[in-house]
Amino acid sequence: MFEQFAAGARTVVTRALEEARLRGDRRIGTEHLLLGILHEPGSVAVRSLGTDLEAAHMALDALDQAALASIGIDIQGVDRPPIPASRKRTPFTSGARSVLPRALAEVKKAGSRRITPEHLLLAILDCERPDPAAELIEQLGIDRAAVRERITQTSA
Repeated sequence: MFEQFAAGARTVVTRALEEARLRGDRRIGTEHLLLGILHEPGSVAVRSLGTDLEAAHMALDALDQAALASIGIDIQGVDRPPIPASRKRTPFTSGARSVLPRALAEVKKAGSRRITPEHLLLAILDCERPDPAAELIEQLGIDRAAVRERITQTSA
């Protein structure tokens, strides 16, 4: 499926891998894909979202802290070490794997040939709680329908 990725979508996956490693995560999740999209501030996808990478990092950290606090763990001031680079392929979570066929469906719906960051974002917008990207989108106060509309109008 990766052969159908446009260069921008490949960059998103590379950035998602970097984000997973920096956060100390051993697998690429939907939240990492969303952060990967946010690495290109001038892109249609990011302009449609109306947020930036820094805000997403802060929101994701707040979600992590709240989740851990709910089970009695206070991580205030604790840093997670990044996962060292490995020669092994970093796996996707099942949620992140499910984004890929949905992105391909968006490509077909648009009559395009390659998966772009916008197609990935449209697929991520379909994620539902308790998916990490869905919770991040909610934490950021993003209106999914409005983002979908902006992407569709820009791509038309």
